[in-house]
Amino acid sequence: MQVYRPHPVSGAETMSTTDFDRREFLKTTTVAAGTVAATGTSSNMMASDPGPGEKDAESIVKLLFENLKPEQKKQICFEWDHQDKERGLLRTRVANNWQVTKPSINSQFYTKDQRQMIRDIFESIISPGWQGKIDKQLQDDAGGFGKSQSIAIFGVPGEGKFELVMTGRHMTLRVDGNSTNHMAFGGPIFYGHAAKDFYEDHRHRGNVFWEQALAANKVYQMLSGKQQKMAEVSKFPWEGDVGFKGKGTKLTGIPVTEMSSDQKEELQRVLNKLIEPYRQSDREEVISCLKKQGGLDACSMSFYTDHDMGKDKVWDNWRLEGPSFVWNYRGDPHVHVWVNVADEASVKLNA
Repeated sequence: MQVYRPHPVSGAETMSTTDFDRREFLKTTTVAAGTVAATGTSSNMMASDPGPGEKDAESIVKLLFENLKPEQKKQICFEWDHQDKERGLLRTRVANNWQVTKPSINSQFYTKDQRQMIRDIFESIISPGWQGKIDKQLQDDAGGFGKSQSIAIFGVPGEGKFELVMTGRHMTLRVDGNSTNHMAFGGPIFYGHAAKDFYEDHRHRGNVFWEQALAANKVYQMLSGKQQKMAEVSKFPWEGDVGFKGKGTKLTGIPVTEMSSDQKEELQRVLNKLIEPYRQSDREEVISCLKKQGGLDACSMSFYTDHDMGKDKVWDNWRLEGPSFVWNYRGDPHVHVWVNVADEASVKLNA
């Protein structure tokens, strides 16, 4: 029997069993430090930050699946390509506020051990430096982790393709062990934050994701007057419009190829900031997908003038987009970010 027990120092749960050592699936995987140049114009892309628990999430998903009772599996486990009557292909759906299944993580539907496994999965896919920030977001938006979030498991972990989807208000996260062909993160994800003070008088005070917008605005400030005019777009699209345009389609905003080398390097820092909250393997997958479609040089950047809180040209809404790369940031009135990244554009979005 496998029983989770509190760690004597951290309070985290550990596994005690005669025939299974939790250290076998909660090892720290060291990812070699290195740099990745998304455009081929700079070697200072990002620093490796594997953190504890790197690449452990999939093993814990398997363990959770094996610990579920048949009556639990009937409610939260599905075939890989399960079609929901109202929501379509359930595994690939993404939204700003939804529950993929009815039971909340902290409900009595799950045992104490199972709830801890789900928390361990969550912590394994978030970079250690961002764990406190994400927990703050969940506290502000949903009363804390597990209160209203839910999960579903698609496929059978350890027997082919599988994916765990975790959803809630301002959250869609995935763990797939690279089961999902061509897609970073296992499919489209969503994050957001409605901090207590986000209106213009306090400029998004307390919003954990506002630093990403400030990084993007730094790129805008480096642009010449002519480049800024190219980058400014008059109308913000529907925020969930993150389907891929594909190669050969004209994108809004300023093409990255119109930027100077120092501007591109600053944009690379923005990309680094965007992927920073996630585990190293997911970061690397994003970069790999982006490189296959031409890197940042194949992308365009837009700053939307119709939702400028305060009319100060500190852009609240902006978008970084490539043939099969969309990072759509809506900061007015609070942060909603839709992310869809693949290595080719034929992958369909189910929103």
